[in-house]
Amino acid sequence: MSQVAAAGDTEIRHTGTHTRGIHSGEIGIVDTQYYNFAARDALVLESGERLGPVTLAYETYGKLNTRKTNAILILHALSGDAHAAGFHRGADKPGWWDTMIGPGKAFDTDKYFIICSNVLGGCMGSTGPSSIDPGTKRPYALDFPVITIKDMVNAQRHLIDYLGIGKLLSVVGGSMGGMQALQWAASFPHRVKSVIPIATTLKHSPQQIAFGEVGRQAIIADPDWKGGNYYGGKIPAKGLAIARMVGHITYMSDTSMGEKFGRRFKNGKKLSKFGADFEVEGYLHHHGDIFVKRFDANSYLYITKALDYFDLSNGKTLLEVFNGITAKFLIMAFKSDWLYPVYQSNEILKVCKLAGVEATYCEINSTYGHDAFLLEVDEETHLIRHFLKNVHGYE
Repeated sequence: MSQVAAAGDTEIRHTGTHTRGIHSGEIGIVDTQYYNFAARDALVLESGERLGPVTLAYETYGKLNTRKTNAILILHALSGDAHAAGFHRGADKPGWWDTMIGPGKAFDTDKYFIICSNVLGGCMGSTGPSSIDPGTKRPYALDFPVITIKDMVNAQRHLIDYLGIGKLLSVVGGSMGGMQALQWAASFPHRVKSVIPIATTLKHSPQQIAFGEVGRQAIIADPDWKGGNYYGGKIPAKGLAIARMVGHITYMSDTSMGEKFGRRFKNGKKLSKFGADFEVEGYLHHHGDIFVKRFDANSYLYITKALDYFDLSNGKTLLEVFNGITAKFLIMAFKSDWLYPVYQSNEILKVCKLAGVEATYCEINSTYGHDAFLLEVDEETHLIRHFLKNVHGYE
């Protein structure tokens, strides 16, 4: 059942949410929706290549008001998807930002209409390298064109058009989601009222590119990768798991790892030849194994490359880019985040101030590292609720 009656209706109801048996503050059961476009006129990518047809998987929560002024676009990080809140039928775990989205939460679904879509190039329902190429009737694999953060945002703009929304109340995201939020403000400045970039950057540093390359090379070196043509056979599980393990290390901090694992052994101190003896080793192996069951290795290659290509200036000066932005900014960073250090968020603030863009900067004293944007719920809720109240005027 579609959540959207039709683009252009005076009111869009979230009919994909089922309210039976839900508790206070919860959204309940949700269905992922799929928007198909670019069947006739292919999407022109930043590389100049054309892609079509395109599917974007998305979910919505709450209700779009009659003036369509309460829509907030939530943008996910590298391995995220469209399922940001509520439960899928039969699932034990809610969406990836369920702590922040729902009645009475930071993104209060009693007030706001929340949209979250899986990115172009993903593997969670949106068109990506594992999708069928209509020209060959086989998975695109490495025939899939290079994509950028700008391409992801342009595809999302088509979805927002389809939903009949002229101007978003806010675009919000952490990590890669923050880059998309910044790109939204730069690409479509008159369609965004506010921006909340969290733990992100204007462009990747050499260190960030280096971590991405280690992950990609782990996948490419896996003999089961087969030049990207592994669909229908054995997947490059070892390479993808190692890529995830490297990524996971960067998501935590030295402090959070110390608190969570210390130097504890899993089964008592027994000397062995290179087994996963320490608890932290077992943790990384566990998360690597889980990841390969839900994520496509080629999508990992394409998306991490898009992260590395991202540079909001895109041939201009940053001042030129920000001079065209009218949205208000709430910039959040976390002191222990060494993947996207606070200096990178300060750079966003600095260019906002130089360009006369209204911006608030909040540096949260967290020990969780980069993961803090998913975990520091109370602090983020307080800041976001106050910010949105000022932007939108809701009491």
